[in-house]
Amino acid sequence: MRRYPRVVVVGAGFGGMQAAQSLAGARVEVLLIDRNNYHTFVPLLYQVATAQLEPGQIIFPIRNLVRRSPYRFQFLMAEVEEVNLAQKWLKADDIVIPYDYLVLATGSQTKYLGVSGASEYAFPLRTLEEAVTLRSHILSCFEQAAHTFDAEVRQRLLTFVIVGGGATGIEMAGALTELVKAAIAKDYPTINPQEIRLILVQSGDRLLTELPPKLGHYAYKRLWQVGVEIYLDARVSQVTEGAVHLEDGATLLAETVIWTAGLEAAVPETSDDLSTKAKGKLAVRSTLQTVDYPEVYAIGDMAYVEQNGKPLAGVAPEALQQGVAAAKNIVRQRKGKAPQPFSYFNKGRLAIIGCYSGVGKIGKFELTGFLGWFMWLGVHLVYLPGFRNRLFVLLSWLHSYLLSDRSSRRIIAASTLRQSGRFNETRSRSRSALLQSSAASGYGSERE
Repeated sequence: MRRYPRVVVVGAGFGGMQAAQSLAGARVEVLLIDRNNYHTFVPLLYQVATAQLEPGQIIFPIRNLVRRSPYRFQFLMAEVEEVNLAQKWLKADDIVIPYDYLVLATGSQTKYLGVSGASEYAFPLRTLEEAVTLRSHILSCFEQAAHTFDAEVRQRLLTFVIVGGGATGIEMAGALTELVKAAIAKDYPTINPQEIRLILVQSGDRLLTELPPKLGHYAYKRLWQVGVEIYLDARVSQVTEGAVHLEDGATLLAETVIWTAGLEAAVPETSDDLSTKAKGKLAVRSTLQTVDYPEVYAIGDMAYVEQNGKPLAGVAPEALQQGVAAAKNIVRQRKGKAPQPFSYFNKGRLAIIGCYSGVGKIGKFELTGFLGWFMWLGVHLVYLPGFRNRLFVLLSWLHSYLLSDRSSRRIIAASTLRQSGRFNETRSRSRSALLQSSAASGYGSERE
């Protein structure tokens, strides 16, 4: 018989990590479960995808937390297969684990909004593996274009379409612009930078709809100035191999389609249906307890939380505060006290555009330009877990911005690339076109 009640936290994202840490000193057993043995700092994934940072610089070993709190705090690297809510147990890699309290913090996953072909031909950007896959694909496109003589194939390889004009889409567009200006121009003298097309497709009438209109207009103007083509009020109807089709009949030929347009909650399989809201998020009480089960909490991108009549945006600061609130309420429940309502303290929002520009809103103040860019870097450096990570990220940023270079320009055909087939398919198509063009022009001969 257990001496202390067991709290199982599923998911080691921002909310799950914070909840587990906050519970580590309480009189409960804490079991943190995640499919990976590391925490990923998701806001910097796009910098891995654009060769600015190394993958290892934005992840933090979960067992470092266990070292600091060895008593009644354990970690299990496993995939949660089933949650039995009525009997209060879950199954992870065929291990049945009973719980007294459960915190669901499994985050979100890419939502393709019913667009045909998007899941097959577009690149998502939600995990470290996806970021490495995308980086290898982008760099492979430049490698192949440098020696491709077929004008149509070359242009398709050098066209990059980003679907979604939110913060991730804006940051990705700006980072690709920096990559082209910094490293690509130096590495590939046979590629004219004017040949490279960066296209941002947004279904709404402005960018950054989560921020005031003035900041969205600034982002539009700044991206346009650095060479990004922006399509507003443009909806994607279909994604096919090498092309993006819009509802107005336009077709954008591109070997690279990056999908940042939608997210939905990644809810594990449960024995009983839980009440859900928009984007598949779980309906919760003001205390973050699920409507159906008071011993089950949902936080972060899993939970549909309203404040002042509007749903929260699902950003990292919200998840961090919810992790603390859920932990406190579990302690209160254990003591026989009523859980307290969660109230989010909004410290502001920032988005980086790239090329030394950013936007943000802190309180009543709206920031644009260099100040917004600098504050974004500072805030993310502070929140990045691990001293070593902060040090190496800072050094990478200094190298990137002072020397106008990217140090992580490596093509890695990882297992995820081989499983998806995208990398090898792209390389095979480009290789075939290259050989055909080479044979026609007498460029050289192929040797096995």
